[in-house]
Amino acid sequence: MNYREAMDYIEELKPLGSVMGLENMRGLCERLGNPQDQLKFIHIAGTNGKGSVLSYISTVLQTAGYKVGRYISPTVLDYRERFQVDGRMITQSGLCKYLEPVRKAAKAMAEEGADHPTLFEVETAVAFLYFLDKGCDLVVLETGLGGTLDATNVVSTTVAAVFTSISMDHMEILGDSLEQIALAKAGIIKHKCYVISAKQPPEVMKVLRQAALLRKAKFFTADVGKAKHIKSGVTKQHFSYDKYKNLEIGMLGQFQIANAVVAVETLMMLARCGFPVSEGKLREGLMQARWPGRFQVIGKKPLFIADGAHNEDASRKLAESIRYYYPDRRIIFIMGMLRDKEYDKVIRNTFELAEHIITVTPPIKERALSAYDLAQAVQEYHNSVTVADSVQEAVEIAYLLAGEDKETVIVAFGSLSYLGQLMNIVEHRDTIRRDSHGRSEQN
Repeated sequence: MNYREAMDYIEELKPLGSVMGLENMRGLCERLGNPQDQLKFIHIAGTNGKGSVLSYISTVLQTAGYKVGRYISPTVLDYRERFQVDGRMITQSGLCKYLEPVRKAAKAMAEEGADHPTLFEVETAVAFLYFLDKGCDLVVLETGLGGTLDATNVVSTTVAAVFTSISMDHMEILGDSLEQIALAKAGIIKHKCYVISAKQPPEVMKVLRQAALLRKAKFFTADVGKAKHIKSGVTKQHFSYDKYKNLEIGMLGQFQIANAVVAVETLMMLARCGFPVSEGKLREGLMQARWPGRFQVIGKKPLFIADGAHNEDASRKLAESIRYYYPDRRIIFIMGMLRDKEYDKVIRNTFELAEHIITVTPPIKERALSAYDLAQAVQEYHNSVTVADSVQEAVEIAYLLAGEDKETVIVAFGSLSYLGQLMNIVEHRDTIRRDSHGRSEQN
């Protein structure tokens, strides 16, 4: 199998969609020798913040000298970002190497009458083989959807189950109340593991605590309300938590303090499990951690920010950060949404901040909300909307509207599926601009 064949196979699996349940995943792993049973996991579930918390935890552990696997979804810039060891994504040849045995096992299952494993199940099995072969000390594992019936929940050797902010999302699958959604996610808690949760609504905390009690797991709350001396600048943020004074993070957005607190609490618990981290390495790792598409500055003249806010809770946090960092600035939005998301609530939480809104169609054909339909929804609240035929056109329109005004801020948000392309366009444009500026100075 070469890389093109690997990517073709991945495309072939996409129509299989998402199937909740562990029977097929267990069958697939068994055929591969159950590689997951020989690894130790930090398993992360939640509605928003999973990727950022994963980045903080894994970067600190890596900085402290541990070999750390990362398994994430969705990705922003490259498909291979899903599989990382010590922050480096799998090579093309590596993906082919680990995908081949999984493909053979999946084919054998289908030939014997079982359902063919879904793409996410195949990817998860690839991750287990890869991390085992690389000798990872710990794997930081992000759930795909929910927890109990998510393919990643085939693992049984969880050291710490971590919960980021839980709110309403994927209601058609996980349930239409916070309690039901929390119960779906609580399934990642394993017998006598450590449980670390962000401060949640009372009904969510009750569900998580009960699940931990049932499995004799030790429960800890990472309460951002206990963080002190918080300072949020435009390049980094400061806070103190527990015994650590004046910690620094390089990721922006007020919500990142809460994510960092979850990570710090988790790292303190890991020390009890045989994975200690010195204060110096914790500080270094927190500052080095990055996560694409989370209130990320991708351009500076004018300021251009990309954020994966695609549900009600995330859009509310995005609006709070815009108000905090850029209270008196002129704001231009680029929005792209999936039709199975609560896009109307996202619009309501953000529209009043923007002078103009540009809509785009994300590249996920079967789930994308068209730019036209999104514009129709936006016009219920805002009278200055433009439909862009492509992400490229959306970026060009945003720059034209911004003009030479240095006070303008462009904010692109919504589905992560289009943000990678947008980031590449902005980076390419900035490179050309810098090169032409350099040549004009030389002349």
